[in-house]
Amino acid sequence: MRKKILFMALCLLSQWMMAQKDAPKWVEKSKRAVFSVVTYDANDKLLNTGNGFFVSEDGVALSDYTLFKGAAKAEVINFEGKKMPVKVILGANSMYDVIKFRVDLGKKSTPALTIAAVVPAKDAEAVMLPYSTKKDRSCTMGKVEEVSNLAGPHKYFKLAISMKDKMVSCPVLNAEGEVFGLVQKDAANDSTHCFAISAPFANELSIKALEFAGSELSNITIKKALPATEDQALVALFVSSSQLTAEKYLSLLNDYMEQFPNSTDGYVRRASFVVSNFTDAQHLALAEEDLDKALKMADKKDDVLYNRSRMMYIVALRGKDAAYKDWTFDKALAENQKAQAVNPLPLYTQQEGDIYFAMANYAKAFECYDKVNHSNLVSAETYYSAAKSKQMMNADLGEVIALLDSAVNKYAAPYPKEAAPYISERAVVKSQKGLDKEAVADFDLYYQTTGGRVSAMFYYLREQSNYKAKNFKRALEDIDMAVKLEPTNKEYLAEYGAVNLRVARYDEAVKNLKDALAIDPKFAACYRLIGFCQLQQGKKTEACENFSKAKELGDEAVIPMIEKNCK
Repeated sequence: MRKKILFMALCLLSQWMMAQKDAPKWVEKSKRAVFSVVTYDANDKLLNTGNGFFVSEDGVALSDYTLFKGAAKAEVINFEGKKMPVKVILGANSMYDVIKFRVDLGKKSTPALTIAAVVPAKDAEAVMLPYSTKKDRSCTMGKVEEVSNLAGPHKYFKLAISMKDKMVSCPVLNAEGEVFGLVQKDAANDSTHCFAISAPFANELSIKALEFAGSELSNITIKKALPATEDQALVALFVSSSQLTAEKYLSLLNDYMEQFPNSTDGYVRRASFVVSNFTDAQHLALAEEDLDKALKMADKKDDVLYNRSRMMYIVALRGKDAAYKDWTFDKALAENQKAQAVNPLPLYTQQEGDIYFAMANYAKAFECYDKVNHSNLVSAETYYSAAKSKQMMNADLGEVIALLDSAVNKYAAPYPKEAAPYISERAVVKSQKGLDKEAVADFDLYYQTTGGRVSAMFYYLREQSNYKAKNFKRALEDIDMAVKLEPTNKEYLAEYGAVNLRVARYDEAVKNLKDALAIDPKFAACYRLIGFCQLQQGKKTEACENFSKAKELGDEAVIPMIEKNCK
């Protein structure tokens, strides 16, 4: 047995010495492009170790996808033993277990392998290079035994090279020293052969817009590269906007600007995101800088001026505690008027109206909205804005209702859910004008439009219109639903008591009112209403006690009742 083992060892030694003797001269140099890869999870715990190799001097590299699955961080260890972080994922294919990425080299370059332009034929020479920090020409040599189709012009190779675990993702080169394959795991456990996937196939991997947040990449939290073209990169930004934290999405926007430094829309997009998601002066200063760059570069100055006005308006709405420089409503108005001077679009007029409304100049706001309502930009929203301006001007509620009619009429019956807010607002204004039956009809229409998905406040408001319309049965049903949805709302409980009192259900009324007092013992009106119920029940002494308590708590409406009944 010992002789047999010794014989095998001598054979292996002989093969190794032969490999050293016959190895091409370029092996030692080419091995410098091969590295070790270490991946870590989100808690910096070691995940996997493996191999990979550079295919460009600026740090583009290839390895196996399995190695990176679940990774939050990765680093490579080059031929000098130097550790370098993986900067960004450039593409991946889980089916064929390959991944492409870029390593952060700093300001240096790295030795890299040249991708083979020609597919090796059967029986062609194949050289597998292992990772090593030694300066030698050790390698494993063999032949291409089989060539099979992979995808397009790319191939899959069976090699007459003994397979070892540490070979996975090592490069396989032709006689000229050009890499044509990556060694892959062998599911058949064939120790006499190894299999390699096309290196050109792996090198062509990229991230397409709709794949940016796909499942192949979602389980790798290392940063991903944006698509190469600007339109695809914009789609990728849109796809990932709802899936990343504000800080990570801002980092992605920074990558976009680094990739497309002449994109005016990019500067505006990044500034808009910053203004919408950050309130500190440091971030807002970056947004201001982006807007200045965009204005200098833009062919359409009005668009940038409009966006700058819009962002100043957003900041000004936050109030003094979140103020930034001179980003006030006045400044926003001035920037918007500059945009209008270049190109008087209705969109800019609408924004002018929004700014005037925020400044409480409702007459000017209405003028702007009215102009928009006579333009091609007219919408339910602009009619609604005009209606709110009229309402804030204390105009006749009939004018407000007419504008809300126009807002609702921008939709066709049966009304979609988008029309619901305008129907609800019209119902409230009709109630304020005393058109209670019409208000109830609108509340019913709102209920229908929303498919019955309404709140306790809805039932409370419809109850009040039903009550004023003297439809007490429906009023009771509505306030009952409001209380069921919010049983600890003292206002709803008090209203429930008032409605029960109105229909002479005194015991029920007293119970409702006492439930409200259990929540707020200083709810003065409840004592007055309980006292009134007790008067109707012939309990004058108890009534006067409750009237007195209401007066003590500041309810002046109870004074006439005391003078009439408690002297």
